[in-house]
Amino acid sequence: MSAVQPIHATAVAQWAPGRGWRAIVVVGPSGAGKSDLALRLIGRGWRLVADDYVHVFASGEALWATAPQTIAGRIEARGVGIMEACARGVVRLVLAVELGEGAPERLPEAETRTFAGRALPLLRLDGFEASAVEKVAAAIARL
Repeated sequence: MSAVQPIHATAVAQWAPGRGWRAIVVVGPSGAGKSDLALRLIGRGWRLVADDYVHVFASGEALWATAPQTIAGRIEARGVGIMEACARGVVRLVLAVELGEGAPERLPEAETRTFAGRALPLLRLDGFEASAVEKVAAAIARL
């Protein structure tokens, strides 16, 4: 197992029949919509892993995510405040989502993002797009 690497990000997990819980890690600058996207995914049945800071570590060939104890089960809803959320403990990461401003490329080349020495497939999005939730769901379904 690698050392735990805290990163400024949000992570949420989805149950996939036959595959178990699988998580995405959402990265981007402050205000890019990480928590907003997570709240919309949670509204679709996903579970919070961690908001604002995520502990990421490698074990075997996989990457794993968990929340720092001080913020476990809490997510910030901008304009509302800190909210309690149903959360998962340690979950395997399968996808990185990078939020940025402006429209991403229409047909991007495959990319990866490395955490704790392991690469994850990378999806670049505008987190505030109405279709962002569906794009995340489509991307994780391919994995």
